[in-house]
Amino acid sequence: MATKFLTKEKMGVEQVEPALTPPLESLTLPQKPKLGTSKSRKREIPEGLWTKCPSCEAMIFDKELDANLKICPKCDHHFPIGSRERIHSLVETCSFEEMDANMASVDVLGFKGVATYKSKLDAYRKKSTLKDAVVTGICKIGSHRVALGVMDFGFLGGSMGSVVGEKLTRLIERGTEGHLPVIIISTSGGARMYEGMFSLMQMAKTSAALAYHAQQRLPYISVLTHPTTAGVMASYATLGDLILAEPKAMIGFAGPRVIKDTTQAELPPGFQTAEFLLDHGLIDAIVPRKEMKDRLIEYLNYVTVGQKV
Repeated sequence: MATKFLTKEKMGVEQVEPALTPPLESLTLPQKPKLGTSKSRKREIPEGLWTKCPSCEAMIFDKELDANLKICPKCDHHFPIGSRERIHSLVETCSFEEMDANMASVDVLGFKGVATYKSKLDAYRKKSTLKDAVVTGICKIGSHRVALGVMDFGFLGGSMGSVVGEKLTRLIERGTEGHLPVIIISTSGGARMYEGMFSLMQMAKTSAALAYHAQQRLPYISVLTHPTTAGVMASYATLGDLILAEPKAMIGFAGPRVIKDTTQAELPPGFQTAEFLLDHGLIDAIVPRKEMKDRLIEYLNYVTVGQKV
């Protein structure tokens, strides 16, 4: 007898076997957030509040840096400082009498390049509130009346043009007439190329004025700060009876790369730094900025012995 196989369909019963995985439309998978949709929580440091030290890379609060005479409290790196700030740190309160405050450069050669000389002068005067790259005047440092000139690297790199040379020459002559010591604090990239030979003439003019000053046996103290180079370094900056420098200041006539290419020789370590020049006898002392006033008073006491100052 044949065996009859009856299926569920034949029996009138339909049965659907459950699927191994549920259908996709019934699943609710968690959605991953798209990249870039979340808001960044990066904290931005406002400009003008912090300064990064180029030597130790510490972040310094600007108010702390200003209170410390622009010296890094971590590593004693000396930042550039403006002429007005430097004068304020050296002279007695309300004793500074500025000379030739309104003397300003003119574009005598009609210099034209990427930008005109006149436009550069206007921009730097507006930015720095200075007329030119040096401030001169008569003041008191301690008990001594002094003819003081302070250069400012923030005005066209402290370059020496006709006005810088004329103001310094008048300052030196005023010091000679009044039997006063002369102190010049230098920072400069050299002679101002926009004035051509007129800027180079200032090397001879300032040096001649200092020669007359020396004939009267009057002291001249030169302070070199970072950087002091080229025509300024080759003239009045290195003619002092005493030559002082701030730590690690770059001092030299030409840049290291130019000297290396010219001489075809390797330069010694620390070449053109204040420490290197002190070891080789070009300068007399390295004086930190915070000690400068006290040391100047000490030197003035020594060089003015027997003189009416």
